[in-house]
Amino acid sequence: MAVQEARQCGGDCVHGARDGHRRAVAEFLAKRDGLAAGEGLPAALAHSAGASRQWVSDELTQSARLVAERGREAGRTWPERVWRGTLLTVWGGVFVLSLAEAATAIGAGWTAARTAGLLSALAVAALLTVAAYLHRSRGGLLAPVLGEDNRLSTSRAVAAAWLLFAVFAALVLALRLASASGHAEREKVLHGLELARCGGLLTIVFVTSLIAVVVRRVVTVRIHGQRLQKVRADRPRGADLMTDDAGRAGFADAQYVTVTLVAVLFAAVRLARRPEQLPDLPWGLAVLALVSAATYVAGKYAEGGRPVVLSVVRAREAGDLDAPIRTGDDIEIRGAGFVPPGAGTPDRLARMVVRIGAVHVHVPLIPVPGGFANPTDGVLTVPVPVDVEAGRVEVRVVTAAGVETNGVFVEVAE
Repeated sequence: MAVQEARQCGGDCVHGARDGHRRAVAEFLAKRDGLAAGEGLPAALAHSAGASRQWVSDELTQSARLVAERGREAGRTWPERVWRGTLLTVWGGVFVLSLAEAATAIGAGWTAARTAGLLSALAVAALLTVAAYLHRSRGGLLAPVLGEDNRLSTSRAVAAAWLLFAVFAALVLALRLASASGHAEREKVLHGLELARCGGLLTIVFVTSLIAVVVRRVVTVRIHGQRLQKVRADRPRGADLMTDDAGRAGFADAQYVTVTLVAVLFAAVRLARRPEQLPDLPWGLAVLALVSAATYVAGKYAEGGRPVVLSVVRAREAGDLDAPIRTGDDIEIRGAGFVPPGAGTPDRLARMVVRIGAVHVHVPLIPVPGGFANPTDGVLTVPVPVDVEAGRVEVRVVTAAGVETNGVFVEVAE
């Protein structure tokens, strides 16, 4: 019913898609927990543990695919919800700046610097409005900071913040120069553009922009080399700037964003205090920002890793006798990296495959209250099909990201 209600809007209705996704998720969770408790299992399958497990896995896989489809529909409506919100944020910032300038002008009087600041903010906001409209199908102003995995890119967001601030500061000085009435005032503004005064700011802008390009290349090369697993997100989230692909807080990203916010705020205060020159960031603060950037890049190099199979053993239930692996038995594959970050959703877990010899076996979903007992990041349990020939066979795992692990050989007895 949730799926039908979502489809009444044709997938284009914002609230219909979101509500349909929420209800589909709720129905899936209730179904998963019910099957984990043994509810809804056909009586004809109760006598066979293998058949009932396969039936449960197939039911959950089909339900998970419906949930994923509703999630993709909700993700397609995301740009419509967000691009106008980005404009509200921009023009809200202009409004706050105007109020701050009006408040500080009480007693001190309105100055040419305040006029230049307000006009620069209006010019930047107008340019951003045009850019947001042209990219409204990709989230408006968030389009340049979206990564290929449909997540907000920390490196691009930081570079964009510094670049926008530098453009705003340069516009302020340009308007100050245009409105200068005397030669001495014009010379003062021109001296404010000297490299000795703005070296710290320009260095940070250059380094953060370079990092945004380098990080993209590093991620691409590591994915192609199967040293990093990436799974596309259904839609971007603001938390992407400070978390990893699994939604866990990441130290490298969090410190990079935090230091950037502090440094940009300091630069804005310097510009407000001395609007006749580009902010002369102290080299101590500039070095702190560069150290933070280096830490972020090092974190990008260190994250991820290729999934690996360490061993394969015969799964043994309580009361079973020890025996060699035969067709029909369950095997337990032990290793690491089987579930890449962001691939913990049921539809992606259902895409995992184990190759036993020439036979591809889909990893069954085994529900437990609140989650799944199989598959996990370090252990997979799959049955050995009857089509597997006796003898020495190779076992490999293919993750939801499409990365294949190393092979481990096992003996299958007749």
